Amino acid sequence: MTASDDIDDSAAPLIEHLAELRTRLIHSVIAFIIGMVICFTVWNPIFNFLTHPLCSAMAERGQEDCGLILIKLQEGFFVAISISLLGGLVLGFPYISYQLWRFVAPGLYKNEKGAFLPFLISSPLMFFLGAAFAFYVVTPLAFDFFLGFQQAGTLVGDTGPDGQGIAAIAFQGSAQEYLSLTIKFIVAFGLCFQLPVLLTLMGKAGLVSSEGLGNVRKYAVVGILVLAALVTPPDVITQVILFVVVYGLYEVSIMLVRRVERQREAKLRAEGYYDDEDPMFAEFDEDDDK
Repeated sequence: MTASDDIDDSAAPLIEHLAELRTRLIHSVIAFIIGMVICFTVWNPIFNFLTHPLCSAMAERGQEDCGLILIKLQEGFFVAISISLLGGLVLGFPYISYQLWRFVAPGLYKNEKGAFLPFLISSPLMFFLGAAFAFYVVTPLAFDFFLGFQQAGTLVGDTGPDGQGIAAIAFQGSAQEYLSLTIKFIVAFGLCFQLPVLLTLMGKAGLVSSEGLGNVRKYAVVGILVLAALVTPPDVITQVILFVVVYGLYEVSIMLVRRVERQREAKLRAEGYYDDEDPMFAEFDEDDDK
């Protein structure tokens, strides 16, 4: 067999993998487009649902009209497109995840499949949990805080210095700006809720340890504070909520990684590979003592 034959043989599997990847990507894009089209046909009810936190906050302040305005002529169309993009991703995500699993599963061993599949399932669940927390808890508090800067106006001569009236400050929000802010909340909290999944997966792969995560806790606090300042609007309430939630998830991640380490230790002991005198395994014993 010549060198060129060896190259051809090694290239064949790569071409097959690329063809398989292309097929999975095409299926995923089709699922996304179908979900997008479905959501575009019902974007009005979806938009009404997304405005519920705002309408509730305004109703508590005695404001019956919670309508939003279109500043630009084409703004309504882009609102519908934004909702369709988000909805298409949400509806298509289960099928997209399935395509991802079909692509990577043939290259995994049985034990690797058992380890990877729970994380593939828990990741969207944690994202939806974070999105629900943002929508039902964070956004009502944030919108109530923002609406607190309104004020009622008065007629000229009623009150104010030199008989002048007081200008009213009323909320007349842009539909696109409101939708952008709401989606930002939902996506930010959804991604932050991925922290336990990501760190646990890294712990299972041996990339991080519970002891290492505990040692960098003070740096994690600073990083979470910076994250809360970047992904949330400039108000203290939402920043504090995001910090508390993400830091709590960080502590949960440490406990999950420690659990993974103990399971790994138990498996190694059962197989007779565990060495109490090896410094690498001494770390597990220290964690158990804690």
